[in-house]
Amino acid sequence: MTTENFRHLLNARPFKPFRVIMSSWESYEVRHPEVALLLRNDLLVGIDIEDDGFAAEFRICPLFHIATVKPILHEPSSG
Repeated sequence: MTTENFRHLLNARPFKPFRVIMSSWESYEVRHPEVALLLRNDLLVGIDIEDDGFAAEFRICPLFHIATVKPILHEPSSG
């Protein structure tokens, strides 16, 4: 994946949530463009999003370790 690929994903309107899958099989969800920051070689992804919309932590995802990106098709149902 390239910075240009992620620039398009993060700037798409309407925004379409996606899951980043790393080469280690870890995965991170980007449900809002505000919880991800694109750098030259990395994607910073906020995790443990609080009710106020702020991330409790973030993960550094080196672009060269991102195996694939999958769309998140729908919100999980609450039960």
